[in-house]
Amino acid sequence: MVWRKSTTNHFLLRPNENQNRIFEAMILPYDDNYFMKKALQEAEAAFEKKEVPIGAVIVVQERIIARAHNLTEQLNDVTAHAEMQAITSAANFLGGKYLKNCTLYVTLEPCQMCAGALYWSQLSKIVYAARDPQRGCGVLGTKLHPKTEIVGGILENEASNLLKRFFIQKRNLN
Repeated sequence: MVWRKSTTNHFLLRPNENQNRIFEAMILPYDDNYFMKKALQEAEAAFEKKEVPIGAVIVVQERIIARAHNLTEQLNDVTAHAEMQAITSAANFLGGKYLKNCTLYVTLEPCQMCAGALYWSQLSKIVYAARDPQRGCGVLGTKLHPKTEIVGGILENEASNLLKRFFIQKRNLN
């Protein structure tokens, strides 16, 4: 059997000469919401570890090649942001330092440090959920690679609510 993409973004399973039936597999289209939900799962994992709940995934050709979340407390490392972990993992997966044709999905707008690393990795696209009005790369005027597209606000409420819940719990424990 051979998988072929139809005009409706569903994959059709077409029989070869030895088969007499047509099967259709209903696969949800992979869009920004789908991959941001995967980044939110990583943020939830960070939340469970008492890390600031930020998650990230890196995608190439509709395939997740890296998953990460903040590990700054666990590793005692201020650079262990979700984006930095994801960049390292994706570069290892691809066998090179440049992440051209890759998209980063992250639950919070990247900070200046992460934006610098994203610049050098040459990602094609960055999609973030919640804006960071204090430390985000946009408000600080950090430049990204000129070929990098940036999109914000995808599942913003879900990401913002998780961050708010984390900081409310943290304040109540202190």
